[in-house]
Amino acid sequence: MDSGAGFGVALRELRTAQKSAKGVSLYSRYVNRPAGRVLAAAAYRAGLGPNQVTLLSAVCSLGGAAAVALVRPSWGLAAGVYALLVLGFALDSADGQLARLRGGGSAAGEWLDHVVDCAKITVLHAAVLVSFYRFFDLPGEGWLLLPLAFQLVAVLIFFGGLLTDKLRPRNGSGPRPRPPSTARAVALLPVDYGVFCAVFLLLGSEPLFRAGYAVLCGCAALFLVAFLAKWFRELSP
Repeated sequence: MDSGAGFGVALRELRTAQKSAKGVSLYSRYVNRPAGRVLAAAAYRAGLGPNQVTLLSAVCSLGGAAAVALVRPSWGLAAGVYALLVLGFALDSADGQLARLRGGGSAAGEWLDHVVDCAKITVLHAAVLVSFYRFFDLPGEGWLLLPLAFQLVAVLIFFGGLLTDKLRPRNGSGPRPRPPSTARAVALLPVDYGVFCAVFLLLGSEPLFRAGYAVLCGCAALFLVAFLAKWFRELSP
């Protein structure tokens, strides 16, 4: 595509170059990807490359995590952290869309994207642990184990899904892909990163945040069991 194209032209091109919606939650399909399209078009018009957008995503996401760890919880902090995390997530979608708009990504760009994704997952749960220890009046010390458990579950889902995708046979002889399922898109909402970001809107109330965080951790653990069984079956001879 011509590097001198305007924002509107870039946005129209991006709408016709979207990845499949299969296996994607409603939030990612109808909120994060459209927001990423707008940011990708703006980045293209500004002359930014995909790796630069990835680094901007890292700055936003890690900045939000740092605020969780360093600042006493409040409703103001909740709004600021949520804004940073959501912007970081949208930029995470924008970098891949920008790469496709520019004619394709690179192995180095994909590597950087995955490294940033892994970093934000681990750092954000670590930040919650620090916040629990420094600022929260916890009912018991066992609550300090919750962010560690959530971190383990989130990393296993991320790594297991990534590795399964890399190892899954691509011989082209499988059944014809079915259209995206709306029911599946709804069911995946509890493990969508965008929904996870929303729990930080509850940081102004310690009991509400603890409850919301614990519920999402439990949902993620249940999904992990289902995902591991599914992925193992897919890769078994």
